[in-house]
Parts: sequence; C-alpha cells; structure tokens
Amino acid sequence: MNPRTSEFLRRFGSLIGLILLCVIIALMSDKFLSVKNLINVARQSSITALLALGVLLPILTGGTDLSVGSIQGFTMCFMAYMVVTVQMNSFLGMLLTLAVGLGIGMVNGLLLTKLKLPHPFISTLGMLNIARGFALIITDGMPISGLPYEVRWLGFADIGPVPACVVLVAVVCVLMYIMLNHTPFGRHIYAIGGSMEAARLSGVNVTSVMNWVFAIAGLLYAMGGIVLAGRVNSGYPLAGLGAELDAIAGAVIGGASLFGGEGTVMGTIIGVLIMGVLRNGLNLLNVSAFWQTSIIGMVVILAVWVDVLRRTAEYKAAVAKKA
Repeated sequence: MNPRTSEFLRRFGSLIGLILLCVIIALMSDKFLSVKNLINVARQSSITALLALGVLLPILTGGTDLSVGSIQGFTMCFMAYMVVTVQMNSFLGMLLTLAVGLGIGMVNGLLLTKLKLPHPFISTLGMLNIARGFALIITDGMPISGLPYEVRWLGFADIGPVPACVVLVAVVCVLMYIMLNHTPFGRHIYAIGGSMEAARLSGVNVTSVMNWVFAIAGLLYAMGGIVLAGRVNSGYPLAGLGAELDAIAGAVIGGASLFGGEGTVMGTIIGVLIMGVLRNGLNLLNVSAFWQTSIIGMVVILAVWVDVLRRTAEYKAAVAKKA
C-alpha cells in the first residue's frame, strides 16, 4: 500500500464503504431505499451512535472502555427507579441520571490515573461488572416499566419528519466536533493518543484530561441509556449487554485507530451507519441473526487490518524519506 492510497483510505475509506454497501443492498432489495426504512435505520443506529461517540474518546487516547453497556444498563435502570419507584420529577430524574453517568465515568478515569492501573482494560473491565451488579440490585433483577411520557419522548417521538433521537445525536456530534477540533482539551486528547509521555513533557495535564475523557464518555453512555429506556418504556438490568462491542466496532470501522491519536466524529457516525445499514440489509434479505453477528465481526477485523496496513505503509514511507 503506497502513501497516497494510505492517506486516501484514512480520509474517505469508511464513507466509500458506506456508499458501496448502500448501493449493493439497494440492488438486492427494493425496500431498502424507502423513506420509512431509512428513517428506521437512523432511529435504530442513534443509540449505538451515542455509545460509539462516547467510547471514541478513550480510543483516541490509546485506551478503550469495556464498561459501555453496563453503564448504559445501570443508568437506564437508575432513571427508571427514580421516576417510577421514587416518583421523582421526570426532568430532574433524567438530569440526575446524566450526572450519575458522568460520575461513573469519572471513577473509571480515577481508577486508571490514581490507582496507576496499567491499562483502561483493567479498570473498565472491573466497572463492567460493578455497574451491571448495581443494575441488578436496584431493580431486584426485574424490569421497571411504565415510564412517564417526558422520559419516553426521546425514544419514540419525532421532530417533524426526523426522529428526536436522531436530532439529539446531531447536536452531540456538533458539540463533540467543536470540542475535539477547536479547543485545547481536544488537542490534548489527540496528543495523548500520539504519545502520552511526549504530551506530558509538553505540559499537558495527562491525569486531568484522562479523567474527563472517561467522565464525558460516561455521560454519553447515560444519554444512550435514557434514549433506550424511552424506546422500550422500561429499565431492565440486562440492557446494553454486549453494547460495548458495537460501540467500539462503530468507532474502529469509522477510522478510529486502536493505537490512539486518530479518529473523528464524522468517521464514527459513518462506522455506526455501516453497521446499521448492514444489519438492516441482512434483515431485509432474511439472513439469520447468527450470521449477522459473524459478519459484523468480520467487518471489524477487516477495518483493523486496513488500519495496520496503512500504518505500516506510513512507517515505511517515513523511513525511506529519512534514508
């Protein structure tokens, strides 16, 4: 792979993949391009998009987050418990849920930076089990149903022809784009992903940045939990089981490098849409759900392999230039 091809794939690979996938599925199923189906794809992809945007931040620093689904499930159950069992005001309950998600994310960061654990894999793996356990505790293992309309609104309502959850994702995308590309905090995130030690020597407060990276990620997972609760009209303790895999896959397919320092908001959304379109297309073609899971896994492996090839090409080009 030559450097020009490498750069082209980095910038446009995921978008070209999405377009080709849409063309192939449209040729195989006349139902795919219907307005109703496309809106359905966008609605179904919105929750994964929020989770993927959250996990993008740890990935940019060269880490990961395995607690995505558990935090989503716990915050979903927490909100349901507060607004149904405790009968707290719906808006206050949602705000408190977002605060809890942010707090759990901050704990993930503190476990990494204060306890000096060797990798986010360890701290977030522990949080995966802790959050899931608390979700089971507060619900006694049973769903909490009958959520108020205000809570359900984000999950099922529309703003004009567009689902409210899609509008929410669009707002989050704009805010994250500004944060990552037009603030010192965003530049520090990319710097840490490029080289944590170099960032530290350059004056970046690595501990603070890492703590807030996981805190903001937790906030977005909680947001995904609120939307999911609204869609299913309940909080159930096994919600989000395995969601971390879809979230990480969306970010990676969209061009985020597991080595850190590379990844964009738009790329992540495209990666999530690739998975959403692929699943939708396979459903329209009556492909078994078992095969769908395997195919998504193959796509993730392909995306990481392309990233490795691209990095190898860039390294060889750099060596050749110095020589």
